[in-house]
This record gives sequence, C-alpha cells and structure tokens, in this order.
Amino acid sequence: MVERWRGLEEKVADVTDLVSLLVEEGDYSLEDEVRAEAEQIAVQLDELELEMAFTSDYDIRNAILAIHAGAGGTESQDWAEMLLRMYLRWAERRGYNAEVLDSSPGDEAGIKSAIIAVNGQYACGYLSSEHGVHRLVRLSPFDADHARHTSFVLVEVMPEAEGDTEVSIGPDDLRIDVFRSSGPGGQHMQKTSSAVRVTHLPTGLVVTCQSERSQHQNRETALKILRARLLELELAKKSEQMAKLKGKRIDAGWGSQIRSYVLHPYRMVKDHRTDYETSNADAVLDGDLDGFIMAYLRSRAGRGE
Repeated sequence: MVERWRGLEEKVADVTDLVSLLVEEGDYSLEDEVRAEAEQIAVQLDELELEMAFTSDYDIRNAILAIHAGAGGTESQDWAEMLLRMYLRWAERRGYNAEVLDSSPGDEAGIKSAIIAVNGQYACGYLSSEHGVHRLVRLSPFDADHARHTSFVLVEVMPEAEGDTEVSIGPDDLRIDVFRSSGPGGQHMQKTSSAVRVTHLPTGLVVTCQSERSQHQNRETALKILRARLLELELAKKSEQMAKLKGKRIDAGWGSQIRSYVLHPYRMVKDHRTDYETSNADAVLDGDLDGFIMAYLRSRAGRGE
C-alpha cells in the first residue's frame, strides 16, 4: 500500500512539473495528454482512498461469488446467467482472473446457480458491494404475450480460505458421494460418475460440483468452495461485525433487493442502499459496475464499518 501511494505521489510530481514547463514555454500541444494523465491519477487516488477504508483482513483476498436464481422460474434463471456474464465482464475490465468453478443449467434457459472464483488484490473487498438480492424488471423474452416480468437472483460473496491451515477439516468430518453429472456436458460426463457431492457432517453444509470431467477435479473444487463457506461461518461466530462479509441470510424475493435493474418501461439501474443510479443499463450489464461499487464503499466507510 505504501509503495502504491509513493508511486502515485511521483506521478503527481511528474505531471505538475510537466504542466509548469509547458506553461512557461506557452506550449499547449500536450494538453489532452496531460488532462488524461490527471484523470487517471484521480481514479487511482479514489481507489487508494477506498482501499484504506477496508478494515477486514479478508478484504484484500480473492473472492468466491455464488449466484442463485430465486423467485421467477425460467425468468430468474435467465437473469442469473445475465448476472454471471456481468461479473465475468467486470472482472475482465479490472484485470482480475475469474473462473467459473461450477454451474447448474436452468430447466429451459439460463442457470439455476453458479460459483465463481475471482482472483485479484481486494477482489473480496470490492465485491462485498454485490452481496444481496438483485431485481430485474423487463418484458419477458419467454412470454408469448411479452408481458412485463420481475425476477430475483441472490448473490453471495465470501473470502477465499487459505487451505487447511486456516480451516480445519478432520478426516471423519466429510462424506463424499459421487454421481453422474446432469444437464449439458457431453456423452463422457453422462457415462461416468464424475460429479461430486461433499457433505460436512459437523455443520451439515453440502457442496456439489459437476463442471469438470474429472472426479478428482470436481472433488478439489468442491473442497475449495466448502472451505470458503466454513471460513464464513467461523468469522460470523467470532464477531458480529465480521458478519458483514456475507450479511444476513435473506430470501431471493420481494422486498429484500439491494439493487434494481429496470429495462421496461424505462431503463434504469438503482442501488437502494446508496441511491446511486444510472440510465445506461446496457453498460452495467456489460460489467460497468465501478460506480455502484465505489458508492457502496464510500457509504460503508462513512458508517464506520
């Protein structure tokens, strides 16, 4: 963190010296370049100030993000897939590495659920803004009458656990079952029992993984997700304040949404916690989330969380 501040300080000094030199010589040919550099410095300054507001040791970590289709059937399953794409695009924009660890296909379209690993510095801190229910209002592409539908999806954000050194799992704590993968996946996945279900007996937590062709790969991915969920439980037990890493368990339905995405009769995305909004819904769905994330983090810092 100190090195980044010093690097930014050096950039400010360089731009200041350049501006002074150009003014002295009356040379304004580089005005656009200097302005662009100053704007980039301002963005980096905002990010550094927000990162100072991260109070948890886990904010700097990679994130495990889970997406669950809620009320709305096929509509919500399609909405869940739209959100999956949105987060993958956001990660790509930030230079993070995002990997879909597991997904369950919808009955007719979209997905029932998906789990993503987002790897990058402060991934968990930034994505903490996304925990909660996301509400979509649009004209249904699945309704012959093109009626307006409302769909809900629950997004959970957890810090990635650092292996067995942080989360202790005893040899007798797990029950591991294998079964044939369901849904799309090719003939190979249908003929072999490659899917894995891991049950943590002390807590009753169950994690399934069937995205990989290899039973071993599915087992390792399931354990990675299980460690993240166990770490989440442990943090909640240690401190009520740390429970904000996930928030209270809420139903993906009416009245509990954190953000609304309205595509009809007008276009607007609004965060109900900060009142930050934009009419450029297409850009948001294409991964332009930084405005919402920054507004949430500023609000959280202002509340002293």
